Amino acid sequence: MTSHAQTPVIVVAGPTASGKSALALDLAERRGGTVINADAMQTYDAFPILTAQPTAEERARVPHALYGVLPLGETVSAARWRTLAAAEIDRVLKEGRVPILCGGSGLYIRTLMQGIAAIPEAPPDLREQANADWAVLGSRAFRERLALHDPEIVARLKPEDRQRHVRAWEVWQATGRPLSEWQRGEASAAPWRFATVLLAPDRDWLRERIARRFDVMMAAGVMAEVRAVFDRQPDPAWPGLKAHGAPEFFRHFRGGITLGDVQRIAIDHTRQYAKRQMTWFRHQMTPDVVLDPRPDSDSGEIEKYLDNLAG
Repeated sequence: MTSHAQTPVIVVAGPTASGKSALALDLAERRGGTVINADAMQTYDAFPILTAQPTAEERARVPHALYGVLPLGETVSAARWRTLAAAEIDRVLKEGRVPILCGGSGLYIRTLMQGIAAIPEAPPDLREQANADWAVLGSRAFRERLALHDPEIVARLKPEDRQRHVRAWEVWQATGRPLSEWQRGEASAAPWRFATVLLAPDRDWLRERIARRFDVMMAAGVMAEVRAVFDRQPDPAWPGLKAHGAPEFFRHFRGGITLGDVQRIAIDHTRQYAKRQMTWFRHQMTPDVVLDPRPDSDSGEIEKYLDNLAG
C-alpha cells in the first residue's frame, strides 16, 4: 500500500437505501473520483439488481470498482475485502483520481481504516471438512466442539452463523491457535487520510425508501435475475445467497410463499438490517460530516469540508 498524504480517501457510509451511491456518484463527477464498493453483497456478480449495484449508465459516467467481481460461492471477509480495496485505492491514486469508498458494510470500512490482525488463510480442504462437519453435527454440537478450543469466539458468535463458526474452526485446525487469539494480534492502520461522510436519514423516510426500492427492482427485472440463479441449483451454503430478498424469492419459486409474501418479508428484513446498520455506525464510527440525505437537505457542508481538507 502506497501513501498519498495529499489526497484523502473519501468514505460515503450509511444504511441501505439511504442514497450513498447517488452521493458518491455526484462527488466522483465533481472531484474526478472513482467509486469503490464497500458493500459485501455488491461484490458478488449474480445479483446486480437485487443488491442495487450501479447501473450501466452510472458506470459510464464515472469509473467504478469492486462491483460484481466475485462468484456467489466465494467467501468475502473483511480481511479479503481490505486487500482488494487497498489495491484499488492505490491504483486510483496512481491514476490521479480520488478514491471514493461507498457502502454500508461498516466493519469492512473500519477494518480498512484501522487495520486487522494478519490471520493465515486455511487450506481449502479444511474449510470443506469444516462445512461438512457443520452439516453433520448441527450448529449446537459444532459450537460445543469449537468452545473446547476457543470459548471466547463462541461467546461472540450467533448460534446459527455457520460461516464464522467454520472460519474459527479452520483457523484452529490450521494453526493450533484460537481465532480470538489471532484477532488480538497487531493490526496496521491504513496509510491514507480519510474523509468520512455518514448519511443519517430520518427513520420514516428511510422505511418508505426501502419499500419503494423493492418496486423499482421488480420493474427492473429482479425476479428473472434471481430465478436464473435458482435454476442453477446453487449450493445453499454459498455466501452470496444471503442477499436480502434472495431467500424469499427462492421460497416462492419452490411454492412455499406468495409473491406478496416475498415483498413483505424482504422489505421487513431490509428495514431491520438498516436499523442495525445505523446502530453500528452511531457506536462504531466517528464521521467527519453527518448528512441528512433527504432531497431538501443542504450538502454544501461536505464540499466545504473537502475543500478545507485539500487546502
